[in-house]
Amino acid sequence: MYPSPNSGERSDDEQPQPSKRTARACDACYKRKIKCDAAVPKCNWCSHHDSPCTFERKVRRTRKRVVGGKELAAPTPGSQLSERIARIEKLLSEKLPLEPAYSPAPPPQAYSPSLPLDFTPSPAALPQASASSSVPLHFAGKELGAISLFTGIPFILPEGQEWVQSRTGQKLAFDQFTSSRAPWEKQRVQNTNAMLRQLQGSNALELPNRHDIELGFNTYRASLMQRVFPAVDPVLFWKTINSAYKERPSGSDGAHVSSKACIFAFATFVSGLCNPCLLDTGRVMPRFDEEACALKARYLLSQILQEPPTLDGVQTVIMLGMLELFAGNLQSANYYGSVSARMLFMLGAHTFTGQRSWFPDSFTDTEMRVKGHLRNLFWLCYTLEQDVSLRTGQAQLFSEDNCDLTLPPNYVEEMEASLDIKDASVDFPQNPLFPIDLRLGVIKSRAYSALYSFKAMKKTDAEILRDIRELDDELERWRLSLPVRWRPTLSFSQEKPDPNCNMHSVILRLNYHLCMTIIHQASSRCKSWATQGCVMDGVSSSLALSVEASRSTLLYLEASGHVLVNGVFWTLIFYPMSALLAIFCNILQNPAEPQASKDLALLKSATGMLERVFLRQAYSVNELVHVKLVADFVNELCRLASCAMDKAWNERTSGAPTPLS
Repeated sequence: MYPSPNSGERSDDEQPQPSKRTARACDACYKRKIKCDAAVPKCNWCSHHDSPCTFERKVRRTRKRVVGGKELAAPTPGSQLSERIARIEKLLSEKLPLEPAYSPAPPPQAYSPSLPLDFTPSPAALPQASASSSVPLHFAGKELGAISLFTGIPFILPEGQEWVQSRTGQKLAFDQFTSSRAPWEKQRVQNTNAMLRQLQGSNALELPNRHDIELGFNTYRASLMQRVFPAVDPVLFWKTINSAYKERPSGSDGAHVSSKACIFAFATFVSGLCNPCLLDTGRVMPRFDEEACALKARYLLSQILQEPPTLDGVQTVIMLGMLELFAGNLQSANYYGSVSARMLFMLGAHTFTGQRSWFPDSFTDTEMRVKGHLRNLFWLCYTLEQDVSLRTGQAQLFSEDNCDLTLPPNYVEEMEASLDIKDASVDFPQNPLFPIDLRLGVIKSRAYSALYSFKAMKKTDAEILRDIRELDDELERWRLSLPVRWRPTLSFSQEKPDPNCNMHSVILRLNYHLCMTIIHQASSRCKSWATQGCVMDGVSSSLALSVEASRSTLLYLEASGHVLVNGVFWTLIFYPMSALLAIFCNILQNPAEPQASKDLALLKSATGMLERVFLRQAYSVNELVHVKLVADFVNELCRLASCAMDKAWNERTSGAPTPLS
């Protein structure tokens, strides 16, 4: 992607000049790995950049080794990577405009005793809270605000609105969408007084019928959902049932409260998770009052959090968090995810090493089974947290510095074997599968940390491009490790449904395209976009890869709609919406390109695709309403994209210059 600095553009008859060896580079040139002429009092680079030219670092001497009678410096680990980074940084220093010098922020204003004690600042002086992500989307150097892969488009910064209006000639008609949340995100609204009234009475915390709980547990144990979402252990949960339904002579201890809360959470969880998947199998689940059970579990949670963490307690929090995520309540899911992460840390699940992910029912070592199940809960919480973090833009809790991310033994082989399992099969593997490939979850976590964290937002162009290249290499290694039959490709153009796909493979491919999008989307922050006509090939090609991955997301989702289970609207809607926004921004950036017409046609077809796919799988009236809101939103994107193309065509035919930004 980048030419080598050693391959200059010299003619054949030009004689190479002998290079004068510099004994020691100045500190600034050494840090940037560029050639220093060691001129006095300042070298060439420091003179042009008006920076101090110092020689204060310590020089490390390396051993020499003799090869063919010549002394060579011993190679250092990662030298090839260092050379590649040095070439990139030198090219950037030569081609990109100079970055403004760093100026420290002014110190905070000291407390003034002249202010009255009852002083209240005006609303204009208070920082405005925002439910949107703190990581705004950049596209072709334009900061559009929180119109992003993380939060959808609940807000757009004034700069983003101006950019859209300059490209389309139209004002944004997003009045019905610019609420505190996007149409594909909702939040539970429940009156506190109504909750308290439901919990009044002597039988307010009465458990569901034990026979129904056992029947639901046996159905869950025999389903694919237990392998994908291993929230409770097939053996240990019997102890939870016995503890919850055991008569207590007086009062309730902490363990009893945790087990009762776990029963309430499980009743809601298993109804919401398994019922949609059983519609085509002829099996039925016991009917539970899901809202009442969830309310009781949340009520008991306040007491659980005052006790030392227990297995039943962390299971309760994780199941409540998954319920909120599956229902589209991202803010609540984020809260529950934070609590469950802290509980897992306190139980040591983030550092267990070499733990098996599955034990047969006959295994009697309870301590080992508990450790193994806690490790499964860690991985389940880890994968879900990456998903919530990307959707909300909130910081991650499970950092690679603090967690042991060693995969379970034989995980890769068992995961690949599970790709052949159909959703209606009765022969399921015993080992957990988790929502996505754990290796892909680790890549998503690294992508967020390297490209979208607070620290990442301060990186230079060279550092951003380096991280993009390394993450892309890691993602490619993961892709090539999969069997050819299930190996995803960057571009998906298959129009006929894939007869081999299942729900697990659909999620796998959608997450691969999402990883490609979020990794290469970060190239749009590079400052080379600030000067039109000076965009490096690596930046523009990287952004093109993210848009191509977005196109593939829409095409693949339509081709695999026949295998989607019911009730997956809130789980999957994030993937097509992030893809639609990336394609929309690309049309506005390049409205006169031939590909823009194809992308506009893809946007228009996406409206029908979303209705065909999600209206058929909609599991509630609430989901039907949100499908309609999403369709209206996509129609508005199509209108604006059409206006941008018409404006570009009119300016071209009239001879007026097309705006570059």
